[in-house]
Amino acid sequence: MNLTVIGSGYVGLVSGTCFAEMGNKVTCIDIDEEKIEGLKNGVIPIYEPGLDQMVKRNIENGTLHFSTKLSKHLNGCDAAFIAVGTPMGEDGSADLKYVLSVAREIGAHMTTPLTVVDKSTVPVGTADKVSSAITEELDKRGLKIEFHVVSNPEFLKEGDAINDFMKPDRVVIGSDNEHSTQIMRNLYSPFFRSSMDRLITMDVRSAEMTKYVANAMLATKISFMNEIANICELVGADVNKVRIGIGSDSRIGYSFIYPGSGYGGSCFPKDVKALKKTAAEFDYDAQIIGAVEKVNDKQKLVIANKVVKRFGENLNGKTFAIWGLAFKPQTDDMREAPAIYIIKELVKRGAKINAYDPKAMEEAQHFYLKDMPNVSYKTSKYETLKDADAMILLTEWKEFRSPDFEELKQSLKSPIIFDGRNQYKDAYLKSLGFEYYQIGKKTVV
Repeated sequence: MNLTVIGSGYVGLVSGTCFAEMGNKVTCIDIDEEKIEGLKNGVIPIYEPGLDQMVKRNIENGTLHFSTKLSKHLNGCDAAFIAVGTPMGEDGSADLKYVLSVAREIGAHMTTPLTVVDKSTVPVGTADKVSSAITEELDKRGLKIEFHVVSNPEFLKEGDAINDFMKPDRVVIGSDNEHSTQIMRNLYSPFFRSSMDRLITMDVRSAEMTKYVANAMLATKISFMNEIANICELVGADVNKVRIGIGSDSRIGYSFIYPGSGYGGSCFPKDVKALKKTAAEFDYDAQIIGAVEKVNDKQKLVIANKVVKRFGENLNGKTFAIWGLAFKPQTDDMREAPAIYIIKELVKRGAKINAYDPKAMEEAQHFYLKDMPNVSYKTSKYETLKDADAMILLTEWKEFRSPDFEELKQSLKSPIIFDGRNQYKDAYLKSLGFEYYQIGKKTVV
């Protein structure tokens, strides 16, 4: 098929590249000329394992192209995917200005029948707004051209997006037109070699809702488990053992029940807020969704509170080694990352920070912790330990899983670890002489 993907950010670039990998001719469009020129030369603006090789391979194969001119690549294509950002507005709602801007541009330039696909994460009713925006532009031109708007929400996990796209758990298609539905079936059929059962079709509004509900459910599991962890710590139970006890129940499972420093990233925080805002627009108080958000906001400060409890409110003269800045491993994404909140909380009390992350250092320095005083960025995890009073682990990168604890102990001023991911074994670290603080388990010093 001939596809146009508008927006070359995370969703657009991954989607377009994976479609090209299956032999489709794909043109990714973006208004950022510097980004497009970089992509033409194989320069990937985000970190996602395996994406750079796949982009370069498909450029060489002639299946993947990049451009800033939508008008040149819109007509004659089988489907145009809208994959631009939907940033969170001040009131928590999804800002659709970029989506609707693309819709108007489509209406201003299309000359042949078209299936328009909403790939961006958008609230219920967006397809209607996109359709209206396209129709308005066509009316200005005095044209009647058939088009249909389809919802095709993405379910990509950052750090494993290529695998998720190429071997999807499910593909959701929201469509009210049989021709457009068949185009989408044909497009995705190569991704389901054995069975099409996991390609789920429904009406457009239900598809739009499915994306938000999926992320809200996963966020709920995380916040629920973090709340249980805090209760475990108070009553003297061990949340690590509780997790095993409940996860063995097939109705619950082990996914998303690991206690930690709260969820972050581009999806869960934004989508939970957007779902709550959507409910409010219909005069419904989504109490569970609101509680999920409140628990997560508090959870991001749990580790900082443990540090303050151990060292006192005044942290002048104290230095802390931070291992991990990204909100999760295998990505450089720091949007709503717990590290941001924890570092700011410690710095405002006078602490100095030695920080290291395998991929997110540039994001931290140039955006999320820009001009933050008392923060130094180191070239390795062990370099952060020099003159540090304690180590704080915030992202469970593989290279942090089995460190040299003897070197860690000798490098720190005191053998103290705060583990925001419950990654290490309590008994083992205590046998080595560490003070070890986890989430959801009371530490006795």
